[in-house]
Amino acid sequence: MNASNHLFDFHGDWLTHTLTHASADLSETKTELPDGTRVSRKGTGMLWFAPPAGRANLNQEALIVSAGIHGNETAPIEVLNGLVSELLAGEWSLGCPLLLILGNPPAMVAGERFLDVNLNRLFNGAHRESQYEGLPEARRARFLEEMCRQFAMAHQELALSHYDLHTAIRPSKRERFALYPHVEGRSVPPADQCAFLLEAEVETLLLQHKESTVFSAFSASLLGAESFTVELGKVEPLGHNDLRRFRGIEQALRRRFRGLPAPEAGPPFDHLTVFEVVHEILNTGPSFRFHVPDDVANFTEHPSGTMIWEDDQTCYRVGTAPEAIVFPNPAVPVGQRVGLLVRPAPPAYNWKS
Repeated sequence: MNASNHLFDFHGDWLTHTLTHASADLSETKTELPDGTRVSRKGTGMLWFAPPAGRANLNQEALIVSAGIHGNETAPIEVLNGLVSELLAGEWSLGCPLLLILGNPPAMVAGERFLDVNLNRLFNGAHRESQYEGLPEARRARFLEEMCRQFAMAHQELALSHYDLHTAIRPSKRERFALYPHVEGRSVPPADQCAFLLEAEVETLLLQHKESTVFSAFSASLLGAESFTVELGKVEPLGHNDLRRFRGIEQALRRRFRGLPAPEAGPPFDHLTVFEVVHEILNTGPSFRFHVPDDVANFTEHPSGTMIWEDDQTCYRVGTAPEAIVFPNPAVPVGQRVGLLVRPAPPAYNWKS
């Protein structure tokens, strides 16, 4: 029996198997590829790869890559599925330990962002809060955290990176951008991480201003990983993505998975523009009024003095310099983030190869 059939019960590929068993509690299944690479299916949508003993890990790293934390953000799911199929078919050899995750299989089946609650607000232990008790997405967050902990502990001697891949609900004036979680005492990513983002054709980086409960923040703060939430384009249904637009991340990940050295950065992808958060917009309650139109794109600038939101007690206007809106979404529960206002970081933060 070949590796795909063994791991995926003759369902063809990882994605088909994951969708078929979206809500199942699967037991662990292990196999070994002809070159000695060990593969473990830890559960639905979770694959742990280990290269054979003695194979050089040139970059001295272990990688976690996740997609589908929001079930309707399908292009990165398809990219990872394609890379898994290549690896299992022996088209190239794995050069580093690798944990691959499809985050929210039931939401993937439904074609929805989430079913009961936003999975990407349940990490850093938020899944333990009483309002989430018994919800499938809280159980999934706990499982993902535990698997990532086990992976990190198994590879403590290696540098750990985590890339959580997404596509955005709405268009963006900067199509591909990454968010760098806030960790106390850390300001900007190392140069090799910036170079990887450019290799993936991601030209914009947003520095987060405080700790949060998203998946990449968990791996950064609790596992010590160099972690990023990476936005790669626009939400489309499964099978409707133009994967040519995702060739940058596909090629960059394949190179990292193989353990090959990074290529020299060159134009047009040789400059990373960095933004910082000016203001976090929260839904303050029944009197909250958000003045950004529903169809506005991410990174749309608003001139000085523009009123962005108000309630019966206060309001927020853009300061002395223009501010751009990111992730505007007023349809969130009270207390949750409606959006971020950002501005370019000082030139010292911008990275050029």
